[in-house]
Amino acid sequence: MNNASSSGINGVAEGTGPPPPAAAVAAAIKKNSKRPKYSKFTQQELPACKPILTPQWVISVFLLIGVVFIPIGIPSLLASRDVVEIIDRYDYECIPEDMRNDKVGYIQNGNSEKSCTRTLKVPKDMKQPIYIYYELSNFYQNHRRYVKSRNDVQLRGSGGDDGSDTSGCDPESSNDGKPIVPCGLIAWSLFNDTYKFSINTQELAVNKKGISWKSDRDHKFGSNVFPKNFQSGKLIGGAKLNDSIPLSDQEDLIVWMRTAALPTFRKLYGKIEQDLTANQVITVILENNYNTYSFSGKKKLVLSTTSWLGGKNDFLGIAYLTVGGICFFLAILFVIIYLVKPRKLGDPSYLSWNRNQTGQL
Repeated sequence: MNNASSSGINGVAEGTGPPPPAAAVAAAIKKNSKRPKYSKFTQQELPACKPILTPQWVISVFLLIGVVFIPIGIPSLLASRDVVEIIDRYDYECIPEDMRNDKVGYIQNGNSEKSCTRTLKVPKDMKQPIYIYYELSNFYQNHRRYVKSRNDVQLRGSGGDDGSDTSGCDPESSNDGKPIVPCGLIAWSLFNDTYKFSINTQELAVNKKGISWKSDRDHKFGSNVFPKNFQSGKLIGGAKLNDSIPLSDQEDLIVWMRTAALPTFRKLYGKIEQDLTANQVITVILENNYNTYSFSGKKKLVLSTTSWLGGKNDFLGIAYLTVGGICFFLAILFVIIYLVKPRKLGDPSYLSWNRNQTGQL
């Protein structure tokens, strides 16, 4: 028994050895610990602004926002109200009465008469330039499959002058085995309604130059890329393109290819560089070619002036006035509450960060 005990003791002694020192144990624990290395950043101890929101500060901030926002909102709203717009929805009126029960059949019939005459009355004097827009509703240009159906390398011409690179353009990539330029669903669905304007039989010239972004013309569409095999299949999507004009000069296409983010959008058709006076009657002869009836879409013709703020948009002015008015009202309300029933403030020297700075515990 003594031998067993002795061997057991010796075995323990030989297997474990002397206990390690406390410093070594602490170092081993620290080495194996998953605790992040200490720093003022990880412990959120960096110097920071910690303002005390006293009533004076709160009232001053609300008052300042009101004083700044209200003077901005008033001229913004007045500038928007100065914009003159003429909006005419024609998708329903430009269908013959006997075909209004079958709108899709009418628009897809190539032999049906698509010409339509509309009259627009100028409500106020309109200073040039007068911008012409077409507005489409319920058209989701932001659909992922639709947006991706294009090839920017082909449009720029950086993939070769033959336009053979049509990757990503399915289902409108080729026709009879020949590559389509420009390929893709966006180009294929190009808007193809046309408008002619006149006043008292005198035609109003429409300038279609400079309606697209200069950056798009210079960098996204090549001057050495020409349309090929475009809209030459059995199914026609929209407008055709002139094969002798490079894509960088086809501004209707460039405007259309910049897809809209919302289902209701306007795109620039051209500019009338002539002043119009109030009560003048504009005669519009349009070709109602574009098929929005298959997806219950709407089509509108818009004539609009601009202001220093851009087109007509009351939202910005109303937003500034609303925020400024609410802040001004809250400032007055807090002043009244502070004067009628003031509240005693605590001593900020007892705050933790102030105690640390002064060395207090």
